[in-house]
Amino acid sequence: MHFDKLKSILSSPIIPEIHSDVDYKLAAVLVVIYGETPTIIMTEKPKSMKFHAGEISFPGGKLDTNDSNLLDTALRETSEEIGLNISKNEVIGQLTPVKTLTTGFLILPFVSMLEQIPPLVTNSEVEKILHIPLNPFLQTVAKDSDPSHNLMNEMYTFEYQNQIVWGASARILKQIENTLRFI
Repeated sequence: MHFDKLKSILSSPIIPEIHSDVDYKLAAVLVVIYGETPTIIMTEKPKSMKFHAGEISFPGGKLDTNDSNLLDTALRETSEEIGLNISKNEVIGQLTPVKTLTTGFLILPFVSMLEQIPPLVTNSEVEKILHIPLNPFLQTVAKDSDPSHNLMNEMYTFEYQNQIVWGASARILKQIENTLRFI
């Protein structure tokens, strides 16, 4: 899919706050897609992390007291984790919030599309940065058949270079796949 068409499809109003009746910890991630042949950036967390160790995820993290809203959280965390500084006007939209099953986070995903990106640098929260061709990646979607994950509806997996993306990250990807499926 062409960059401009994809950007148009994924553009949406930005409402950087969410309210939950349940006591979730608020978090935000940034889905960064770049290049003429759309490529998505994901990170592999170190196995030593307290939460989500070894998982493939989007840059992001929990709301900090210094963040004015969840968009600030996503931008700050992306800058800290992979050295990519994105301005608010480069964020084109957001997706529906997703919940984590075991750690109690409610995550608001934002979307940014860039024509190109500078070289990226990891911090201690990132083991590796993955640059994944978007269209072939979205075609790897599978319904998760692990019974322990069936506590929530909408459990999916995606695969990239023999690594499985699951959980909240997969549910975020599934939203993108759903949006693009009939185009």
